[in-house]
Amino acid sequence: LVKYVARLVFPFWDVFRRIVKRFEKQIVYSLINKMALEIITNLRVRYAETDRMGYVYYGNYATYFEVGRVEAMKSIGMSYKKLEDSGIMMPVLEYKIKYFKPAFYDDELTIVTSIKELPMARITFFYETYNQEGEKLNAGETTLVFVNVKTGRPVSAPTEFMEKLKMNF
Repeated sequence: LVKYVARLVFPFWDVFRRIVKRFEKQIVYSLINKMALEIITNLRVRYAETDRMGYVYYGNYATYFEVGRVEAMKSIGMSYKKLEDSGIMMPVLEYKIKYFKPAFYDDELTIVTSIKELPMARITFFYETYNQEGEKLNAGETTLVFVNVKTGRPVSAPTEFMEKLKMNF
């Protein structure tokens, strides 16, 4: 019945179906992103951050991602300092990145930082870096662990952190 009605309403049903099938992953990803916290941070590449070839040295992306992560925390009203003062630290457990294109000196970069799911003892931040032309340069993620400073053991995400994060989902 739905297909019959759709064919009456949409005479190019087969073409529409092929388009949806082709872009299904992107459509699902877009829907998921609507349920995530997403922060945009802009920064300019400094000369000291480039290598001899003129590319941004690959290790600098970890620093760029940290800037995005700090801004994401601030956007929900939290900070690393506030967490550390409450006895919680967040060491990086895992760092992944995939490079598509290089960035160069004086490029204006846009770091899109997102949190796609509520944390438990771990929190994963996702990143995408774009240049001023809107070209995607890389995609990465970091997983951090909430750790009690005194015991050095993993703990659940603090209640205050969770409450503030939930308001943004």
